[in-house]
Amino acid sequence: MNERSSVADLATRLKSELDRYSPGEKLPSSRALVERYRVSPVTVSRALAQLAAEGRVVTRPGAGAYRAEPRATPLEPGDTSWQEVSLGAAGQGSAPRGVDASGVLATLSVAPAGVIEFNSGYLHSSLQPERALASALARAGRRPGAWNRPPVEGIPELRAWFAREISAPAGEGGLSPADVLITSGGQTALVTAVRALAPPGAPVLVESPTYPGLLAVARASGRRPVPVPADADGVRPDLLAAAFRASGARVFVCQPLFQNPLGSVLAPRRRREVLDIARAAGAFVVEDDFARRLAHEDAGPLPPTLAAEDPDGVVVHVCSLTKITSPSLRVGALAARGPVLDRLRAIQVVDQFFVPRPLQEAVLELVGSPAWPRHLRSVAAHLRTRRETMATLIAQRLPALSLPYLPSGGYQLWAGLPDGTDETALAAAALRAGVAVAAGRPYFAAEPPGGRLRLSYAGVAGTAEIAEGVSRLAKACGEVLG
Repeated sequence: MNERSSVADLATRLKSELDRYSPGEKLPSSRALVERYRVSPVTVSRALAQLAAEGRVVTRPGAGAYRAEPRATPLEPGDTSWQEVSLGAAGQGSAPRGVDASGVLATLSVAPAGVIEFNSGYLHSSLQPERALASALARAGRRPGAWNRPPVEGIPELRAWFAREISAPAGEGGLSPADVLITSGGQTALVTAVRALAPPGAPVLVESPTYPGLLAVARASGRRPVPVPADADGVRPDLLAAAFRASGARVFVCQPLFQNPLGSVLAPRRRREVLDIARAAGAFVVEDDFARRLAHEDAGPLPPTLAAEDPDGVVVHVCSLTKITSPSLRVGALAARGPVLDRLRAIQVVDQFFVPRPLQEAVLELVGSPAWPRHLRSVAAHLRTRRETMATLIAQRLPALSLPYLPSGGYQLWAGLPDGTDETALAAAALRAGVAVAAGRPYFAAEPPGGRLRLSYAGVAGTAEIAEGVSRLAKACGEVLG
């Protein structure tokens, strides 16, 4: 039983026993609950915290937990139907009527207990540098001035570190710390970039397929995503040039390294073409470099960022440390040359003021520690093993699924389905079988060319869980495909 289900189970059992106690009466001690239910102290602590959040118990540090006073009778359900009129009227004109976050929620939602998560976009806790993060946070909290207000652009030392990382191996010819803004993760940086570079109602060119979070950003802010097909070598330059001419767009958002979901790397011969095409169109290229630190052990030397090879300010670079560390370490960077940086800074300040200084200090502690390179090497080795395991098992157990490209970075495989397959029905059958997968439709800005599944191997406990997940997926395929 995993920790999440253990906490839920214990909380349920404790709720059923609360009637034995009078309001204000003390519950058994944590030690007694550990012994009675044979669970860990952490499980007891979290179960009690859940009951406290529900208003069923009151916890007093050093004294214990007590049954809470009866809650007041809740209000009768009201009539919220008026909101349909108000929200519909607010959606008139160029702004969207609603926000479709379904593609993002597919990778963020917590799966039911016992379900294997092939849909996760983050590292499993066993791959996260939890001890190093805890130590970094503790040291950061003791730094002089750690709790003071930081500069809105970010603390200078962290901006300098990101500038070196983004510029490598260009060195002195690359970005300077003054070209970097610290952001609350990569998604926030994408929101800032899209809002800064494209006015409401404007087209934004995107790779097809692409990350659903980008499509959600564009649509929620009133921009119009325009797909440009990509293949195993990245976006197709001929179609990119045609899309700029046809749409009049001034922004192209891409993931040149280990693209999500394809896993492709922009081919060397296409890198310069993409920049030249954008420059000729008077447009920006937003480089979402989300997976650079998720390279596998067998990836070989990585190409430099597009930003490192662009002295003319065509590229606005986005990167983050969230994917390689923890979903809760939401620290990233925006980098750009020229006047556009002032606009990016202005929008970021309006939206979020600044990134909390303790988090920035913790990142500096983390990346400066000996644990950092060890963590990068460990993740690279584990991701390679997981990729090979999943690909081998799919070939053996799921021959109906095609894997045209096996990436050497990132955390997912992009599987093609037989013609005519209802991918939504297959994803639902998979969930019933106990494995969560991501259907391919949300990754396309327009009609998809066929059924797809994105299968992630980062959010599972290890290769044994991958094997069990593929077995469950095979059962679902048997139900849907026949």
